[in-house]
Amino acid sequence: MKPSKKFSISVVIPNYNGATLLTKHLPNVIKHTPGAEIIVVDDNSTDDSIKVLKINFPTVKIVALEKNNRFAAACNAGFASAKGDIVILLNSDVSPKKGYLQPLLKHFKNNQIFAVGCKETQLVNGQTQKSGRGIGDFKRGFLVHWKPKNQNKSDTLWTTGGSMAASRKIWHQLGGMDTIYKPAYWEDIDISYRAKKLGYQVIFEPKSIVFHNHETTNVKELGRFLMKLSAYKNQFLFVWKNITDFSFILQHLLWLPFHLIFTTIRSKGLFLLGFFWAIIYLPQVLSSRISRAEQVVNSDHNILALLTN
Repeated sequence: MKPSKKFSISVVIPNYNGATLLTKHLPNVIKHTPGAEIIVVDDNSTDDSIKVLKINFPTVKIVALEKNNRFAAACNAGFASAKGDIVILLNSDVSPKKGYLQPLLKHFKNNQIFAVGCKETQLVNGQTQKSGRGIGDFKRGFLVHWKPKNQNKSDTLWTTGGSMAASRKIWHQLGGMDTIYKPAYWEDIDISYRAKKLGYQVIFEPKSIVFHNHETTNVKELGRFLMKLSAYKNQFLFVWKNITDFSFILQHLLWLPFHLIFTTIRSKGLFLLGFFWAIIYLPQVLSSRISRAEQVVNSDHNILALLTN
């Protein structure tokens, strides 16, 4: 099925040491996204990724970063290079299924749509699991999120950075993914939430199916300790950056002493380390809040109330 003539399409694939994954999955990206500009952003890989691309995929545009800047920066570099009206963001370990494209594109006839997420399938112990749609709530002073059993509804809290389509124009209006979340986690939730705060829509398309067996290398490259620490740090940063409803801010402050004692104990000190790491970014967080304050049109209560299981 050919892409809609109303939209030009780019595909952006961040890559770090994923030569094997690109060889495995890129043929399906090219096959099932006909006519699209395909961009691989190489995040200063130390393997043969660029060599593999040049030899086996000569039509693919390569954006080679001189320094390893991690996921958010790689995505932003890809969007900066993309020419398409709609940019499809895929992980290097994702294979789109036949017919995945058109269900995504139809939503962008509405110029208030920022992003549309794909349904991800993967094999776990021989069983097919489905994901891609996520919901959440504000509890005990933090935004908590989870995967609901129903993966066929259109409402979602965010679109996963591993398989989504986004308006390039709105992406740039939002300033792209925030690199404050480096090395990983919460970047895609953050940009989706910021879009919703400005009144844009973020939805899930269950008919757009991709295979995602989660073979990327974050844990291997960074280690479990750093990944868990980053998750705690970014949990703080998300609240400090984005939550504006007074009752939620008050809830966060009231629960903070409890978490700094008991969650720190349960996490063997990681929660407290994440808190101090997050504090380093407070000047950037405050600057971000001030710059966006007058643009916010949607409350946190309203965003979360619209989500269903």
